[in-house]
Amino acid sequence: MSALTRQLSGTRETLQAFTRRVNVPWLGEVAVPPPDKLTYYAGIGVLTAFQVIEWPLALVITAGHLLADQHLSGLAKGLGEALESA
Repeated sequence: MSALTRQLSGTRETLQAFTRRVNVPWLGEVAVPPPDKLTYYAGIGVLTAFQVIEWPLALVITAGHLLADQHLSGLAKGLGEALESA
């Protein structure tokens, strides 16, 4: 195993160690977003609870945010795979 391969697998293990997961009854293991994203979602929830924004708008904002994060993580994964194969 080369030093680069060892470093890449160590990075993957470190990433898995810092990924937060919670075991929820009937749902199984669920990934918990990082604190900055939790704060964002909580802020949207508070604005909705105090009726500063309507719940359909909050739903659309949250869905858009989730889709954007998913797209960006897909790009990062593709870049990581390209670097790994190089």
